[in-house]
Amino acid sequence: MGAIDASTPSSARTVVPRTVTERPADVITRPATQPVSPPAPVATQAGAGNDTPPPLDNAGLLIPVQGKSASDLADTFTDARSQGRLHDAIDIMATAGTPVLAVADGQIEKLFYSERGGITIYQFEPSGKYAYYYAHLQRYADGLAEKQAIKRGQVIGYVGSTGNASAEAPHLHFAIFELGPERRWWEGTAINPYPLLMRQ
Repeated sequence: MGAIDASTPSSARTVVPRTVTERPADVITRPATQPVSPPAPVATQAGAGNDTPPPLDNAGLLIPVQGKSASDLADTFTDARSQGRLHDAIDIMATAGTPVLAVADGQIEKLFYSERGGITIYQFEPSGKYAYYYAHLQRYADGLAEKQAIKRGQVIGYVGSTGNASAEAPHLHFAIFELGPERRWWEGTAINPYPLLMRQ
């Protein structure tokens, strides 16, 4: 994982959407209790210049790691990653085993294991327009299942370092995707979570 850069002033941070696609033909389905391994998302620039956060929640989203506040966050959305990728998410550093919370009401769409993301969750918000993505989990919360309705603040998993995360730096990789009309969990436009989480 790249180093977190907290030096950029918040006034200079903007929401930059990007298109992210996971090809469903490459995804192998397993039961929800055994995570699945999709390919890593492919990110390309889309909608450059759009710096207005989408109206996900006028009150802002809940910070998805228990005990963390806005002052603990850093905007790592545009950080570089291997193979010319951009991060398209933020990392929230925390002790392994710290509860991960649902940022909003919604439904568990997919429980997956991926090479890069490790143990992951895709959550849809009620309208199905946006997906919330939680990655590098240590494990899921007991009883968590696909198509399960969940409430804002509900424990859905625990911080870990699965996938390509360093065991020495457990964290939650959190992303937001605006979905197309087909509402495919494996593709969407990445939106910077940082300004939305900072609204609290």
